[in-house]
Amino acid sequence: MAVRAALIPTAGLLVLAGCERKHAPPAPPPQQVGFVTLKTQAVQLHTQLPGRTEAYEIAQVRPQVNGVIQKRLFVEGSDVTAGQQLYQIDPSFYQSTYDSYLGQLAAAKANLVTAQAKYQRYQSLIREHAISQQDLDDAKATYLADQAQVQVAQGQVENAAVNLRYTKVNAPISGRIGRSVITVGALATAGQTNLLTTVTRLDPIFVDVNLPAVELLRFRRELASGQIERAGDNAATVKLTLEDGSSYSLPGTLEFSEVNVDTATSTIVVRAKFSNPDKLLLPGMYVHATLDEGMDPNALLVPQQAVSRDAHDAPQVMVLTPDNKVAVRTITTQQALGTDWIVTGGVAAGDRVIVTGLQKIHPGDKTTPVPFVDDETTKSGN
Repeated sequence: MAVRAALIPTAGLLVLAGCERKHAPPAPPPQQVGFVTLKTQAVQLHTQLPGRTEAYEIAQVRPQVNGVIQKRLFVEGSDVTAGQQLYQIDPSFYQSTYDSYLGQLAAAKANLVTAQAKYQRYQSLIREHAISQQDLDDAKATYLADQAQVQVAQGQVENAAVNLRYTKVNAPISGRIGRSVITVGALATAGQTNLLTTVTRLDPIFVDVNLPAVELLRFRRELASGQIERAGDNAATVKLTLEDGSSYSLPGTLEFSEVNVDTATSTIVVRAKFSNPDKLLLPGMYVHATLDEGMDPNALLVPQQAVSRDAHDAPQVMVLTPDNKVAVRTITTQQALGTDWIVTGGVAAGDRVIVTGLQKIHPGDKTTPVPFVDDETTKSGN
């Protein structure tokens, strides 16, 4: 009876073990992932460069002489031409100074006529021994001194004429004039810090864009090879997108010749020039310049959401092996094109790149691949 009692618990344990083996959970199925199969396709390459508009010419108008402003002769915000009078400074003092120096010049010329006649007469008399050599020398010295006095007076007249002319404050360049900082009746001072107004030339207008120095080297190579459309000597055609997303109607030229490399950031300011006949572009506007780089007939496009970065900040993707396992590839990206990267290395046409389910897989995992469908593409009907 004791033996039978010992066998009963043992049999119970065997039954329980059999139940546990019978109800063990099955192994999870392979993770489902969405993939795209890479294929070459022709794409139009372009680069967008952020920048700001800059005036082609800008002139700060300041007084050259002292005086009270008598008149303002322009409408604020209007277009003016070079040489157009903008202000009138009280000219009375400078007119009287000019007239005074003009009289002094006339007197100096009269004295010169007398001194010249005396010197010429003395030259005849010296030959007849009617005067002494000292008298001739004195006459010559007086004649030369009066010549110098005429030159001094002439200089004073010219200087007075310049100051009188400066009482008319003219536009130094053609362009659009801003607000008047000074009013009629105010005192203007030569060399003052505060300007009177500003004239800005808006047509044409510059757009200064920033790009890495390495990009400039690529642009130069593409321009030399003819991949980038040439608009002139060392220039490329560029289009402009305004801050509100609208396109500017006129093309411009991106000029590579005038650049400065910032040694701290290794970036370059490149200047584009645009015609601006309607004055739509104003200095200081934020814009995007788009440079067309030509057609790449064999481009490989990889969705940006499929690309991650490793510990060294190198771009990488996960691909499917022939037996549907996960492998990691380090890739080389050229530039973004919409929601894709243009890839130039690391993958090839025919490779299956995983786009969705990336958070639940690791290299070497078995997967259940399904073709990736872009919801935005489906909605657009493409």
